[in-house]
Amino acid sequence: MRPTPLALTAALLLAMPALAQTAADAVAVAAADAPETGIEAVDPMEPRNAADVTLEEFIWIARPVIVFADTPADPRFIEQMEMLAARPEPLIERDVVIIVDTDPAARTAIRQALRPRGFALVVMQKDGNVGFRRPSPRDVREITRGIDNFQFRQEELRSQGR
Repeated sequence: MRPTPLALTAALLLAMPALAQTAADAVAVAAADAPETGIEAVDPMEPRNAADVTLEEFIWIARPVIVFADTPADPRFIEQMEMLAARPEPLIERDVVIIVDTDPAARTAIRQALRPRGFALVVMQKDGNVGFRRPSPRDVREITRGIDNFQFRQEELRSQGR
């Protein structure tokens, strides 16, 4: 008897947390062995420059939180970054990576794809779609509540028995 596509999909969804943990364990081991392997340990809450990454790198791996501004001196940008840094634990729990873009002249691929105007906070889903956008800074609680409403996050929570 052959398994149905629905049964295969269900089995895959149930296995995903274990696969993610295996990947996380592999990253942790690689980071621990960094001196020997030449792999650099990466802080998940260390903001990444939009010029150095693509959104495709994070599909099904992490939820990018992108903070745009026209200058790093924008008070809204500074406030947003302070709020994100103040409570990293809930963001780490939700597989968030922070990406910043404060140089409109650089015309990064992320800026061209998301087309912000001035300050913008964009939270992406793991499938690569925009979860939500906000034109002003938001605290970690509001961001995590929004993430917790994403369909894939709900499935993650169900598979973890929460």
